[in-house]
Amino acid sequence: MDIIKGRTALVTGANRGIGKTIVEKFLQEGAKKIYIASRDLKTLKPLQTQYGDQVVPLHIDLNKPETIPAAAAIATDVDVVVNNAGMLNVERPLSVNAIDAFKQEMEVNVYGLMRVAQAFAPVLKANGGGTLIQLNSVASIKSFADFSTYSASKAASYSITQALRDTLQEQGTQVISVHPGPIATDMATTAGFTGIAEPAELVAQGILSAMTNNDFHIFPDTVAKQMGGVYENFASNIVEANFMEA
Repeated sequence: MDIIKGRTALVTGANRGIGKTIVEKFLQEGAKKIYIASRDLKTLKPLQTQYGDQVVPLHIDLNKPETIPAAAAIATDVDVVVNNAGMLNVERPLSVNAIDAFKQEMEVNVYGLMRVAQAFAPVLKANGGGTLIQLNSVASIKSFADFSTYSASKAASYSITQALRDTLQEQGTQVISVHPGPIATDMATTAGFTGIAEPAELVAQGILSAMTNNDFHIFPDTVAKQMGGVYENFASNIVEANFMEA
C-alpha cells in the first residue's frame, strides 16, 4: 500500500512473530528504511542478512528504560513507530505468583508504551506528525482468567493508547490501537491458542489499512473481528467520541 511507501519506521520486538512480519510487510510495500529493535541484537541477524541496509538494528529493552531515549536519539528520521514488544505471563488472579507477574507485565506492556511514546512523540512531531501504532489485544477488552494479569496490563495499555490518541492529535500524529486475537506466535503457544491461531500477516495488513483509512481500532483476525463487531458501537460512540468538547 502506498501509505508506507518511502517512509521510515521503527518496530520494537522486531526479531520474531508479529514484529518480524510487520517489518517484512512494510518493506514489501515500499518502506524506505526500518529500525528493527530488540532487547537482544543477535536475534536481528536474520533480518539484517535478508534485507541489508534497508534495516537498522537498535537496542530497545522495555525493562531497561534508558535504552528507549537512547534509541530515539539515533532514529531521528522515523515517521512511523510500531510499539509491538510485549510480554505474557500465564497466571490466574489467585495464583501465588499473580502479583509479581502483573508487575512484570505492567513494566513492559504499559510503562514501556508510555516511555516509547514520551521518547518518540517529539521525533514524530519533528517529522510532520507521523503514526504511532500500539499492539494491544482482544484481552484489553475481555479478561481471560488463565492469563488475567496479562489481560489487566493490556486493558491499561489500551487506556493509555486512547489518551495518546487524544493528546497527539494536537501535533498531527495518528494513533492506532491494534487488537489481535490468537495469532500464530510464541506468545499464542504459551497462551494455549495453537489450534486456532491465524497468520501474523493479518495484523500487518490491518495496520496498513488503518493507516490508509485513518482508523483508530484494528481487529485483524477472525476472533478479533467477532469481538470487534460487537464492540464497534461502544468504540465509536464512547471510546472515539470527544467528551471534552463544550
